[in-house]
Amino acid sequence: MFEKLANIFRIPDLRKRVLFTLGLLAVYRIGGHLPTPGVDAAALSRLMNNAGGGLLGFVDLFSGGNLRRLTIFALGIMPYITASIILQLLTVVYEPLRRLQQEGDLGRKKITKWTRYLTVILAAVQSTGIATMLMKGVGGEQLVLNPGVGFVLMTVLTLTTGTTFIMWLGEQITERGIGNGMSLIIFTGIVVGLPRAVVELYQKASSGGALGPIGIILLLVAMVAVVAFIVFVERSERRISVQYAKRVVGRKVLGGQSTHLPLRVNSGGVMPVIFASSVLTLPQTIGYALQNNKYFGPFFAGMSKALGWGEPLHTFLYAVGILFFAYFYVSIVFNPKDVSDNMQKYGGFIPGIRPGVRTSNYINDVLTRITLVGALYLIVISLIPEWMIAGIHLNNLPVWMGGSLFDKLPNWILHGLNVNFYFGGTSLLIVVGVAMDTVNQIESQLIMRHYEGFTPKSGRIRGRRAW
Repeated sequence: MFEKLANIFRIPDLRKRVLFTLGLLAVYRIGGHLPTPGVDAAALSRLMNNAGGGLLGFVDLFSGGNLRRLTIFALGIMPYITASIILQLLTVVYEPLRRLQQEGDLGRKKITKWTRYLTVILAAVQSTGIATMLMKGVGGEQLVLNPGVGFVLMTVLTLTTGTTFIMWLGEQITERGIGNGMSLIIFTGIVVGLPRAVVELYQKASSGGALGPIGIILLLVAMVAVVAFIVFVERSERRISVQYAKRVVGRKVLGGQSTHLPLRVNSGGVMPVIFASSVLTLPQTIGYALQNNKYFGPFFAGMSKALGWGEPLHTFLYAVGILFFAYFYVSIVFNPKDVSDNMQKYGGFIPGIRPGVRTSNYINDVLTRITLVGALYLIVISLIPEWMIAGIHLNNLPVWMGGSLFDKLPNWILHGLNVNFYFGGTSLLIVVGVAMDTVNQIESQLIMRHYEGFTPKSGRIRGRRAW
């Protein structure tokens, strides 16, 4: 393994790409320690410690913890992800944009330009909302040292510029470095908290907390098992045999070979989880903003409580949302009819299935079944940290649903283990997926230059879909 790692630095071009990537990621981490002017950092830290499961906690995940300290990179890459998702969905429902996407490099460059503009607009809107919220105070905390219009303008300028700079860093890494730049930035923000998590686990074990030393060891074993399970599923695929008929072109006989059509179990990657989390935090945000309303305050306050972490309604809607968006995203990125038409065009067919509509229906049926498996896998991975931290409050169900019957369940089921499963569902999927994708790209560079890859016996590592 050390010999294979040394090969990376023996290739001048690959060495420059790796060092360039590491250098820009270091710049990103340095910017993560530059605070936004005019904010009480201690009060903000106390607020964020109580917002792990809400909108602020979700955005803080993608900012690499920068929102917790409100640094110049506090918004992180989230505005760019949102802009990319919006334009990706518009290419499906808006025909001119779809035709533009099919024009090749010129069309993709225009869409990329519009994504940048939309990112700046979204960053300005979000930073304005954050500045306004900070001035009003949250949870009884006075967060702004000198409230006023000047603070709002300074915050909007600082956070929007920071997001634009992160977007530029990501594009530079993608073009001149190794891996997908946006994904690597998120990966770096998540992994950088690992030493802190190790220290916290050690303190809990040494102080004889809820788990104790044996419980901490079991927790680490569970984390390794979950990571191995994610790697296994992310590399799993359903292969459909495809046979190409022989064709005579002049004096040559073409075709006749057998191949396969690979269908990934988790074709959507982490996107269904991100979509479901974003949609679920929207009513929480509205409820939080209107909970002090004279007429509708009690209703929105109850809604925010019902959608909190560990509540049965939150768990149910989260699972349903992941299931829905798994099918929705796959329907966008994969069209069985187009695959069937291309297969028929070049003389290919699935043994035992007629070309045309029958082939399209067969591929669609297989894709429907494996997408269900992938969605259930995403639901389990995403809910593991929630159950460990907050449990599932089945005793809060209404009486007519038997809520009182669950009062006798063990406390660790109803209220969790109060353990911070550091790599949560979304972050764990991102970390494993980005690591596999980056290793795959490095391996491709090595093999292209006739060097031995990382996994010569087990086959090529397959990465995940980029942002």
